[in-house]
Amino acid sequence: MLGRLLGGIATSLLFSVFEAWLIRSHTDAGLKNFIGKSLSWATYGNSVIAILAGLVANEATKALPMIAIKEEALYMGGYLNPSDFALFALVLCGLLVMSLWEENYGDSSSTKPDEGIRSQDILLCGAISSLFEGSMYIFVFMWTPALRDDGEELPFGLIFSTFMVCCMAGSSMCSILIEHIKGERLAVGIFAFSAAAMGFIALSSNQTLKFIAMNCFELTVGMYWPVMGTLKGAIVPESKRAAIYNLYRIPINFIVLFSLLTSLTPAQSFTLNFIMLSVGAVLQTILMMRREKHGLMESDSATSDLEAAERLLIQE
Repeated sequence: MLGRLLGGIATSLLFSVFEAWLIRSHTDAGLKNFIGKSLSWATYGNSVIAILAGLVANEATKALPMIAIKEEALYMGGYLNPSDFALFALVLCGLLVMSLWEENYGDSSSTKPDEGIRSQDILLCGAISSLFEGSMYIFVFMWTPALRDDGEELPFGLIFSTFMVCCMAGSSMCSILIEHIKGERLAVGIFAFSAAAMGFIALSSNQTLKFIAMNCFELTVGMYWPVMGTLKGAIVPESKRAAIYNLYRIPINFIVLFSLLTSLTPAQSFTLNFIMLSVGAVLQTILMMRREKHGLMESDSATSDLEAAERLLIQE
């Protein structure tokens, strides 16, 4: 129970403070239009690390058999080895953050004139991100039983690696597309395409076609993170960013609990995902139209940020 409690705290920090720090640092450096690029590279790197971690974990479980240090109380080895290795990785990351990152405290400036418009955009942004990420977690739980309908043993490690490669491809595509298409418009396409992939998974009875559709969904996952990170960076106020990011995760938990407690079949779960992603596409369209109407959509060009970066290099 203590492990799950600490894991919940760690997850909240993982999905809030790192992104908040990155966005603020880009803003301070005058490189706000490069947030999407940075998040694309971060998603790409996450996928690479996920593939490597899966391979290492697979070998780590075989390195030492599980033995009881204290019967029914304390164990080591076996399937616990990957968690022990993760501890060292986390300590190393913590030391690197402490030594290489500068502290920033956000911006506690007064309310801006567009705060009324922005507050509605914040609610829309939260609903949209909750719907996509909720469907993503349901997918994580359900892709295995969906592919094992006939009870056949499958190379799950290889399948997971394929998903991560598609996620990497999506983040790479996003880094190219975001230079030419505004994030709000790109997000509409991501939601529509992901909804179509989920609908296909729910309706298809062919395992190969299901697998292809799952890879298409993972492609949109790789595109989602940098695009949504860019949108949240533009919409959520700096002074409340970390707190609001944590509030966004509350509906996600309810979506996941609903899926687990209702014992939905894989087909029903993917149908639910299709509905959620379709609603997300509609809400994203509304958000795009609102921001376009009020002139709040970000510029496609990063020219001004390139000039700012050149000035910073000259000053240094």
